[in-house]
Amino acid sequence: MGVSRLLFLLPALLVAQTAVQHEGLSGLELDNGRVRLVVLNPGGAFASFSLKSGNRMNPFWDPSRMSREAGGRPRTNISTGHFLCVDGFGPVSADEQKASFPGHGEATRLPWEVLSSTPRSVSFRVTLPKVMEVLKRDITLAPGEQVVLVESEIESQLDFDRPLLWAEHATAGAPFLALGKTVVDASSTQCQTKPYAQKGMRTFASGENFTWPKLGSLDLRQTPAKAGELNHIGCLMDPTREYQYVTVLSTDQRLLYGYLFRRADYPWIQHWMNYPANGQYSWGIEFGMQPYDMTKRELVAMSPLFGQPTFRWLGARAKLATRYLMFITEVPASFHRVDDVQLQDGKLTIQGGGQRVELRTAAKL
Repeated sequence: MGVSRLLFLLPALLVAQTAVQHEGLSGLELDNGRVRLVVLNPGGAFASFSLKSGNRMNPFWDPSRMSREAGGRPRTNISTGHFLCVDGFGPVSADEQKASFPGHGEATRLPWEVLSSTPRSVSFRVTLPKVMEVLKRDITLAPGEQVVLVESEIESQLDFDRPLLWAEHATAGAPFLALGKTVVDASSTQCQTKPYAQKGMRTFASGENFTWPKLGSLDLRQTPAKAGELNHIGCLMDPTREYQYVTVLSTDQRLLYGYLFRRADYPWIQHWMNYPANGQYSWGIEFGMQPYDMTKRELVAMSPLFGQPTFRWLGARAKLATRYLMFITEVPASFHRVDDVQLQDGKLTIQGGGQRVELRTAAKL
């Protein structure tokens, strides 16, 4: 084929995905015929992730939709669904506040440059000017799969090492998240209830160590039977496993979504379990490089926890890369728990209670 013919065909090969609006926010839609993923821009949040047939419910937390449906004042919230917290997770220090550094870091607020795109994939880049880092993220849906591959890289533009905070703020929300009808499973081991000074809606003790998923007589896998509580826990992912999982299962909807990732990338997970009286429930399964949404000062001061550092180092002019899989599937009515998730021989296998669900995928970790 001649060069002129190739150049003529190139625009047709690089067809961009569909631009969409989600609750008043701009986004891009990725669609491979089996699943649909909406990625917001600015911010890069995954606002919606759903099957194309069968149960098409979006399991993600959507505060803008909740506010609209409750008849409240419409609002646009870029911190929705699954959003990225880097370089920062949670509140800021007093000095950072004076300098106008934002909570959860800069990435959720900035426009991301689209480097390339197809209907099933997109590559982004965003420069974070306050922390002087460059973030790249590739999102890929292979044809006919229910598995999404997310690959990220962050590069320091500074000449010295510093602590890095990075959390994948994945969050399930109502109506998918329901009282007594949602189960969260994870390959976690040692945990701690988040230390606090003021009790508020919290029903867990402050700073209590325990082993997942039992906190006293409570099975933390299960959503509570009634509303009116807010709790946080930080858990260490299983140090005997190379690959870690976290899943959210609606026994009522018979729908499950989850993640598989390398422990070397994300050794911690924070659970944000929020059940206000207004029914706008959210459960954050926030896997990342630190156990809690706290300031860098606080996290560095508490390190190590359970023998594991509570932050990652980003070296001078260095790069740090991560990868994870995100998946969604319907499950049988009798499927009530997840005991393991494995990736092998082109299949992602979800096992629980003697049953299994298999998803074909060419993705690799």
